[in-house]
Parts: sequence; C-alpha cells; structure tokens
Amino acid sequence: MRIKRTRGLLVVAAAGMLTLGIPGPASAADTAATVTVTGGALSITAPANAGNIGTVANSVLGSTISGPLGQVQVNDARAAAAGSGWVATVISTAFTPPAGPTIGAADVGYTAGPITQVGTATYTADNPRDLTGVVAAVTATGITGDNSATWTPRST
Repeated sequence: MRIKRTRGLLVVAAAGMLTLGIPGPASAADTAATVTVTGGALSITAPANAGNIGTVANSVLGSTISGPLGQVQVNDARAAAAGSGWVATVISTAFTPPAGPTIGAADVGYTAGPITQVGTATYTADNPRDLTGVVAAVTATGITGDNSATWTPRST
C-alpha cells in the first residue's frame, strides 16, 4: 500500500502546482502609438562672390574667359516621395569692366562640371549658354528619400 500512497501524493502535488504554484504569463494589452516624422528642408549653399574669374585682352576676334565660380551644394532632407525632383537655377547680369566693352548676360554661360551625389536621384547638368533670364543649371529627378548634390561650376 505504500506504493499507492506515494503515487497518490505525487498526483495531488502535481495538480496543486498546476493550479496554485506556477504563475502564468501576464496578458498584454494593445497599446496604440503614433510616430510623426516631419520632412526637413530643401536648401542650397553657394559662394556669395566668385572673385576674379580671369583676364583676357580685348580682341577683334573675340575671346573666352572661363573661371571657377565656387562649390555649390543642394541638400534635400524633405524625405521626398518617389519621383520628386528639384531644379537649381542660375542668372547673370552683364559684366561691366571699368574700361572696355561690356559682356552681356546673353554671352555668359554656366557649366556645372561633375556632380557628386548622395542618395537616390538622377542629376542632369543643364549647362545653359545664355544667362539673361533664370535658367536651369542642375536638375534632379527620380528622387526617393533624402539626397544631396555637389558641383563646382565654371563660367563659360
């Protein structure tokens, strides 16, 4: 009989542990949370003054002066939707020297040069040849998310 009593105690002990002694997992409640990510800014930095871009003697045949205008950078932190874009524009006034002929803005061009990019976008150097009015200098298309572009243009 001793064997039956031991088995009976083990069964009762096991049943008691299942009922009283082992804590069950705490139940989780649903919690709603809202996260808002706001878009940043679209900005451009460019030098205020390019300085002396070159000297050439006046000639009957004409001549060309080409010089660096300083680094330009566009940062787009708008988290733009796929397919978005931006356009960097340029305009010039006439070059009026202290002596000699004036060079009109129609005879001034802009060459972007190589464009260093970060992020997903297609960048196009528009390289306008007449800066009389506002014209596209660099165009970004097919943007997805944040991006930036840097170039060092020359007057032409």
